[in-house]
Amino acid sequence: MSTSPYSIDSSERKIDPYRHPEFALKPDGSPDDNDRIEIGPTAQAFAEWKALGLESPHLDTMREFRLQRLVQELQRHDYGGIVLFDPLNIRYATDSSNMQLWITHNPARACFVGADGYMVLFDFHNCEHLSEYLPLVKEVRGGASLYFMEAATRSAEFAQGFANQIDELMRSHAGDNRRLAVDKIEISGLRALEKIGFEVFEGQQVTEIARVIKGPDEIKAMRCAMAACEAAMYEMEYAIEAGKSENEIWSVLHAGNIKRGGEWLETRIFSSGPRTNPWFQESGPRIVSDGELLALDTDMIGTYGICCDISRTWLCGDVEPTAEQKRLYQISYEHIMTNMALLKPGVRFSEITEKAHRLPDSCIPNRYGVVMHGVGLCDEYPAIRYREDYQAYGYDGIVEPGMVLCVEAYCGEKDGHEGIKLEDQVLVTEDGYENLTNYPFVEALLA
Repeated sequence: MSTSPYSIDSSERKIDPYRHPEFALKPDGSPDDNDRIEIGPTAQAFAEWKALGLESPHLDTMREFRLQRLVQELQRHDYGGIVLFDPLNIRYATDSSNMQLWITHNPARACFVGADGYMVLFDFHNCEHLSEYLPLVKEVRGGASLYFMEAATRSAEFAQGFANQIDELMRSHAGDNRRLAVDKIEISGLRALEKIGFEVFEGQQVTEIARVIKGPDEIKAMRCAMAACEAAMYEMEYAIEAGKSENEIWSVLHAGNIKRGGEWLETRIFSSGPRTNPWFQESGPRIVSDGELLALDTDMIGTYGICCDISRTWLCGDVEPTAEQKRLYQISYEHIMTNMALLKPGVRFSEITEKAHRLPDSCIPNRYGVVMHGVGLCDEYPAIRYREDYQAYGYDGIVEPGMVLCVEAYCGEKDGHEGIKLEDQVLVTEDGYENLTNYPFVEALLA
């Protein structure tokens, strides 16, 4: 056991909520304690899920499944361990969260997972208590802050101290194995690890492949998160009214996510009228009018840290859509439904690319970046490309049961007035697929 001054032994932890008889448990196995440290779904979310007949995940089981996925990948590559700095990889390994967005650009947290499953969390200073409820985290340490704001001219010194801690852990849990995977790290940290004798390998490949297959409790968590996302989408759609700004309407989705225990939105892609073409314009002060299209991509990190990536395009006001609006909408709908039907175990990414629905030539220049992509804690592997992009950016692979993919469409004429964005989140099953998205399409635009 380490004697590092930064280390807290798991046996010293004060909180073990799963063994506290004074607390009842929530449906997901977490303690029903109003003062708990652990974040999670609110009472409103649980009530909505119960009304829908949804089963909550069992968090202990979900966490164990994720750790075993990582360990299996480490052992398959004969790596002694992995060092994680990406906050979503840390979340996957530990299920701990701490200032997630801030940490994305101030990498003050790290995690070590040995090929034997031993897990050490390097957390921000004075944050040891934030992971006391997680039995899979065996130690909490400090010393991973190598970025310039924290380290400045002492970066090499701090990096050497961090590398020494990883060296100690690898010798304790991997023996003579010096093969270490690392996902993202400051240059000083990489140099210190290599200087000390580690053979460093690409850790993002390990984590992305581990994360691509969702376990039963992850799928339950995703169903719940999707239901919460769609409830917030309904609130947002009901808020659409001529005279309101895009930002005023967009804010309703944020509020709906947070009040149900969701976490943040990855982007702010919501636009109206002529700002729907070309795509990727972000929500702004524009005032919407009746008869205009409003299109969004949720990119929501919702309850349990699960990404809910749904796109819909709505019509402002009780008005008849134009023939052009209907045409673009119906092309987009056909696009995602045709491509969704290609999903089944064993199909190759390249086959989906080849067989994917073809957009009109006039809409190809404005096409979306992918036909579909993986999703879990965020947008994940794989990215399945259009035929036009395969040679430059594409790669092959095989669709497997347990993958979840977002099937996308953007349809807008080059230099056109408006565009349509649609997207559903789909689970690959043993014999085909299941669409996890229940949010309705606009009947008036499909008529």
